Amino acid sequence: MSSARVMLRLATAKHTLRTLLLISSLAVVAAQAQISQFQHIIVVFQENRTPDNLFYALCATFPCSTTPNNTQYNIQVANWLDKTSPSGVTQPTGVALASRHSLTHSHPAWRDECDLNQNLDPPQCRMDGAALTSANRGAFAYVNNTGNAKYPNGVLAPYLSLMKQYGWANFMFQTNQGPSFPAHQFIFGGTSAADESDDAAGTFFSENPSGPAGCFAQDGEQIHSINSAGVEQILTIDYAEGITTCWTRTTMADLLGGANIGWTYYTIKKDYSWWTAPNAIQTICEPDDSHMNCTGSEWAHHVDLNSTDVLRDLGVNDGPCNLQGVSWVIPAGDNSDHGGSWGGPDWVGSIVNALGTSPCLNPDGSSYWNTTAVVITWDDWGGWYDHVPPPILPYPEGGYQMGFRVPLIFVSAYTPAGYIDNLNYDFGSVLRFIENNFGLGLGALGFADSRATTDFSTFYNLGQTPALFIKIPVAKTGVDFLNDKTPPMDPDDD
Repeated sequence: MSSARVMLRLATAKHTLRTLLLISSLAVVAAQAQISQFQHIIVVFQENRTPDNLFYALCATFPCSTTPNNTQYNIQVANWLDKTSPSGVTQPTGVALASRHSLTHSHPAWRDECDLNQNLDPPQCRMDGAALTSANRGAFAYVNNTGNAKYPNGVLAPYLSLMKQYGWANFMFQTNQGPSFPAHQFIFGGTSAADESDDAAGTFFSENPSGPAGCFAQDGEQIHSINSAGVEQILTIDYAEGITTCWTRTTMADLLGGANIGWTYYTIKKDYSWWTAPNAIQTICEPDDSHMNCTGSEWAHHVDLNSTDVLRDLGVNDGPCNLQGVSWVIPAGDNSDHGGSWGGPDWVGSIVNALGTSPCLNPDGSSYWNTTAVVITWDDWGGWYDHVPPPILPYPEGGYQMGFRVPLIFVSAYTPAGYIDNLNYDFGSVLRFIENNFGLGLGALGFADSRATTDFSTFYNLGQTPALFIKIPVAKTGVDFLNDKTPPMDPDDD
């Protein structure tokens, strides 16, 4: 063999060895990048919007369809159904995100907007009754993505960027057919029933109370209950008679605690509010004799009455890096997306930015960004129009489930950019995702989580290398929110 040929073979062998070593090193990096589960799940719970209302502007740039494939957003931009119109349809009107529409979204309002067709099997909403009350004429409006010097790409830019970079569910429904108090009970514990037997029978607390919520409710206060036939009645709180909204039922907090997984419920300063779900759980709150204060150790350790502390716990402003296994994040009114509010997109974008740029490390040395999923959704439809009829559950749950569509954005380092999902989801899916991730047992609560059939597993692939974080454009940063001393308002004015 010639010396030239020997040299060529040696060079080829060296090249092959270098290639094998490179492949091997990349495999090690990939193996190191893979995780078996998320170490943290953050549930960001906004207020009172539907996809048609809040994300109409999306369709100016991205493909939309009312019969979507996996590359289209299911947003209707014209001919919204309106049984009060001679033509049967209404053309939507653009309004500002901060327009002061405060629409009715009680269960009777849900029933009006649904306009249930009982002749179908199963029954189906006609979705044409949003204007049946004069207060709800504003339901036929969408949010303008208006731009100005402060928001050159429009006020909705953070939301639209999140959808472009991460995942979106075309068919996310609130589980209950009513307003905030029961919705927050569903996202925390899977039901607004007093106990498991009432849940199984389809009997739920269906409206906001007439005064302070949960264990803070006083004798004489009123609350609505609904049965499996969808009939509501007014109950009067009477502790002596056992009529109370201070319950002992199991919630996700019990499952997490039993598995030694930490949790935090970040909320506004009013511990008695309708949006602070743990205040309705007796074993967490442990109310004093006058039902004016929560005294429990779980309350003290897990309920944070300053929602911006989530930014500190993500390491903003040299915060303590104290993010727990599961976090629920409830906004103050200015940041909630309720009518009259404009700060929601920046608030949510700043939470994601705080996560993506966090200096915090887990005990195993991994970053918060590479080990956290964020589920962003809205507690109810807020009275706004949406064109998608919800799936009505069979007897007995069908008297109060499902509610209308709400937006859902799923954020993680393992979510494909611009992913669009066409499976059905609800608040039970959020709980099921948490259960699946931490090995708590699917449907372990026996409530909405047992009825859900999806758990967001299509939104991520933990075997892939985590994507590098790209900042969400915001006009108000996490530092700004922490420095803002404006007294927080309720998320809603129901």
